[in-house]
Parts: sequence; C-alpha cells; structure tokens
Amino acid sequence: MAKAIAAAAEKEEHLLVQAGTGTGKSLAYLVPSLLVDGPVVISTATLALQSQLVDHDLPRLAEAVEPVLGRRPTYAVLKGRHHYLCLARLEGTSADEPDDALFDVGEAKPTKWLGEAGRLGKQVDRLRDWAQETETGDRDELDPGVDDGAWKLVSMPARECVGAQRCPYGPECFAEASRARAREADIVVTNHSLLAVDMLTGRQIIPPHELLVVDEAHELADRVSSASQAELTPETLERGARRCRAYVDDDVADRLMEAGDVLTVALAEVPAGRVVGELPTVLAEALTLLDGGGRQAVEAIGEVRADDADPVRKQQAKTMITDLVKIAQRMLANAEHDVTWVERDERGRRAVVIAPLTVAGTLADHLFSERTVVATSATLALGGQFETVARSLGLPVALERAPAGAKSKAEEAREAVVRADEARDTAGLAWTSLDVGSPFDYAKQGILYVAAHLPRPQTSGLSEPAAGEMVELVQALGGRALGLFSSRKAAERAAEVLRARTPGITILLQGEESLPILVRKFREDRNSCLLGVMSLWQGVDVPGDACQLVIIDRLPFPRPDEPLSAARSDAVQAVGGSGFAAVSVPIAAVRLAQGVGRLIRSRGDKGVVAVLDSRLEHATSYGPFLRKSLPPFWYTTKPEVVRGALRRLATT
Repeated sequence: MAKAIAAAAEKEEHLLVQAGTGTGKSLAYLVPSLLVDGPVVISTATLALQSQLVDHDLPRLAEAVEPVLGRRPTYAVLKGRHHYLCLARLEGTSADEPDDALFDVGEAKPTKWLGEAGRLGKQVDRLRDWAQETETGDRDELDPGVDDGAWKLVSMPARECVGAQRCPYGPECFAEASRARAREADIVVTNHSLLAVDMLTGRQIIPPHELLVVDEAHELADRVSSASQAELTPETLERGARRCRAYVDDDVADRLMEAGDVLTVALAEVPAGRVVGELPTVLAEALTLLDGGGRQAVEAIGEVRADDADPVRKQQAKTMITDLVKIAQRMLANAEHDVTWVERDERGRRAVVIAPLTVAGTLADHLFSERTVVATSATLALGGQFETVARSLGLPVALERAPAGAKSKAEEAREAVVRADEARDTAGLAWTSLDVGSPFDYAKQGILYVAAHLPRPQTSGLSEPAAGEMVELVQALGGRALGLFSSRKAAERAAEVLRARTPGITILLQGEESLPILVRKFREDRNSCLLGVMSLWQGVDVPGDACQLVIIDRLPFPRPDEPLSAARSDAVQAVGGSGFAAVSVPIAAVRLAQGVGRLIRSRGDKGVVAVLDSRLEHATSYGPFLRKSLPPFWYTTKPEVVRGALRRLATT
C-alpha cells in the first residue's frame, strides 16, 4: 500500500485502497506522505482516528524519518472555527443574561434561561479562566468539558466571523493561529466535514497541497451531502428577526416574523416527507416572504465596519439573514438536482430541509482537481468491486455491457447509473485500485451465521422468533455480545428480553449512559452485552475476548420513507434501472461490513457474527452481493453448529 501511494503521488494518478483492520493502513499512507515533496493533507471521519494520528503515529514516524530527511517533519491539526474558543464571543457573553446563542440549543425560550443561568454561568466562568491558560483554544483539550450550550456561547461559526482584520481580537484568534500552523506544516490532519466545506467554498480553508489522503473514505460522500444540506424552522426565522432588529426598522423585522408565522402554518399543513413536484402554496408563500423581507433586512443592515459599536453581533445578524435568504431562494428554485422534504422528529420539532440529489458531480469537480487523491477504508470494495464507491466519489466507471437477458438486476441498475453519468467530463480523473487484503485468517477466526430459518423481518421492532434466537446465542456464550440494531425500538426490546431471560448477564443499553462509559464497562466485564443502534456499527473497537459475538437484527437498508435515498432511487428508476439495487443495496453493504467488522480486531480474536435476517441467505438478487462485501468468514446457516462453537468459546 505504501509503495502504491508513493507511485500514485509520483504519477499524479488517483488511488482507491481497501485495507482491512489490522493492516496498519495509517502507517502505510503516512510514510509516503512524510517523504513526498510538498504539503500533504490527511482527512478522517472520526475524532478517534484523528487523535490516533496526531498523538501516536505521527510523533513516532517524525522521529523515525528525521535521519532520512535531515530534519524533523512537522504536522498540525486543522478543525472548523467552531472548535476553537472565540475571544470576541467570550468578551461579549454575560453569565447573567441570555445570549442569542443560548436559543440555538434546543430552541430554548427566555423562560428556560432562568433555570439554565446558574449551570451555564459557572461553565462560562470556567471557560474564561481556561482562556487565560490555553495555548490552542481547542475544545478537545478542555478537560473536563462543557455542555454544547455553554460552548456555543463562546465559539464562532465560520459564516458569522467578521474576519481577523475587522475583529478587535484578530491578532490573538485561536482559529487563525491554527490555520497559520497548518500553512507551515508538512502534514495537515483535518476532518471530512471541514474538507467538504473547503470544497464547497472554493478551497480557501485548507492550505494548498499536492497529496490528499482520505481515510474512512466510505463516509466522505455523506459528509459532503450533509455540508450541502440546509434547513429552515420557524424558530430560526424568529431568531433572525431578533438578531437584526437592532439594525433595521421594526417593520423590516416584522416581515421576518411574519414569514416565520406562515412557515409554522405550512409545516403544520404539509405532510412530513418528500415534496414531489411543485411546492405547496403555503410553503411557497412563507419562502417568498422570507426572500423579500430578508433581502430588505440585509440592505438595511449595510456594511459591517471595524469601528461599528459591535461589529461581531452586526456581522452575525447580517450573515444569518443572508444565509436564510439563500436557503429560501434555493427552495423556491425547486431544481431537479435538489431534494426538499418536511421533517418532524419525536420532540415535535418541524423543519423544511433541502439537500442535493447526489454529490458525485460536486466531488468530481472539486475533490480531484489540482491534487492527487488517495481514498482508503476497510469497506471500499462492495460486492468485491470498487466501482460502486468510485462512482459515489465522482470517479468515472466503465462497465462491460453484458448481452441482453444475461444481466442481473444489480448489473442493470449499475449500467443505468453509468448511462446517466456518461455526459460528465471525466478528464483528469484517471484512477487505479488496490485491495491489500487482511492479516487475519477470517475463515479460521470467525463464523458468519445467518439464521435462515427465521421468518422475513416485517416490522421495525424485534420479532419474537428473532428475540428467541438472540437469547439462545447469548446463553451459549454467557455474554460477550455486541448487539447492533436497526432501530432504537428493537434495541430496547432486545434489552428487555435479555434482562428477563438471561439472569447473571449484565445488559448495557445505549442511551442509558454515555457511550464511552458503556464501551469501557463492556470491555471490562466478560459477562456483559452491549446493545445499541447505528453509532455502534462503526468506531467501537473491543479486541480480545470481551466481544466474541456480534448480533445484527436485520439488514441495514435505508428506510423507504427516507427522502434522499427515495429520491435517488426514483432517479435511477427514471433511467431504466433498479433504484433498490443501485441505491439501497450499496448503502446496506457498507453499513453491514462496518458492523461485521466489530468482531475481529486482532490476530488473536475469535467469534461469531450472527445475522438474524434470513434475506441474507434467501435473497438471490442481492444476498450474494452483500456476502461478497464481507470478510471471508466460515459460513453457515445451522443454529446447532453455531451454538456449539459459542459454548466451546465460553470455556476458553
């Protein structure tokens, strides 16, 4: 892998590398990165990997290559502005009276401030003390930490920053200092979210570089999609009106309040879900009011000057209204390449949301230009091929056309997507791929068991047959099980069943305590099970005999009513393909591979992955594709064989 990356950098040819757990892929890309001529950027999806690189791998490697290079390479971490303490916000924040930023947290109302003031006030006072001693202002270095509400009071989103030149604290700005360090470093470690914002804003944030390594690359398209997503809520419009009232006439602010009132009516009348075709009249009316009133407010606020009484708050107000106007105009345009939907959550929060149908074109245009990109992950070759992930990243894919009648539905769907992408300019997007395999002997270390005798899952909860199967597996091993569930309802039902039927085994349920504490307890107690939902499917690393059974309740397909995947499926159907095969199956393949990957984390690990969804065995159209996306475990559908294996593991 290291040699392939060095060759890719030299040839300026993009590279996709699948490298399983335990291959040492971070070392494999850091070594050539340290030796390449020119700055290198490493982007990760998780803070855990970012910390591993900066706190462990890079210090060791920098020391190791110093005799080779004749100097010690430098490295720096670059995060978004909101990760850093803002001295201007800290100076303008009072612990005794509410600030608009407080209302950003769960849309708290002024009456709630009375109960929040004591707790947040103490945290703000501690942040003031910390500001006198910290060298970086990085939130991740604050120990113990503070609530999100307190941090919002003292941090500055990038869009609201007035800039170092106009800010009285510009020379002391922690965020500006982090960028300065990044400009001087040989290697810059950043995250996918900031990388996405950098691409969408003209590459003005991350320093110029020759080589970009995207680790956990299977996450990148979703992060870019999230960065391209926008939403409107009545509370946001109300907050915008409050913020600008100090700089505009009351009638201008009242127009924004009126737009918020009409939006409230629209969100009550329009059903939750995707908006297909023309916007509902009441929703279009709210957006039109926001567009007109917002533009009038921006004009009234005028230019932000350094000698203004409070340039920071004035810039915040202007930026917020400008953003709201842009979102309204984007929604009113109702373009084919955008998806709009109305969202309601369990707490009653309502919003209208817009996101791009696909970000492949954005990535093709902005990810690969003027730099060589290496994308790596443990899950890049879905169904044994790189084409699905390559296409999601905007890379060109040429598929051989099979004779009519000789193609599977999955092949037909992929061809349909390729036909839809053929008009894209793919000059300069030449790429190669490499699968470096794994140091693990999966066939000897693990069993993939599919409960093929169970009925097909029908509801979002955990069926009684699946619950009974789960209990028998856990009893055979005596705990040591990580349960990965498709919904919170299923996880809670599993915890209820196991607590009732497996006395003596500790059942840990996500949400009952913080995740780090739950993982630590699971790691330390061999007679425990940890149950949770999607955030447990990746990032949980419990090597050894603390986790020898991974239970997956059902194949992790996206929900049929999930607006973005439904819209993407419809787009594939429109060009003659199968939306389910082209959209839902690849999503499930990545999620399933990530979940299955929780089992074998080192060469000494042994255990069983149990999938309680019979479709993985019986669905001939996509079952083989999903199984080929997984490590080559020994495969069985016989429950008695698996229970016997688990009982033998229990005695070791």
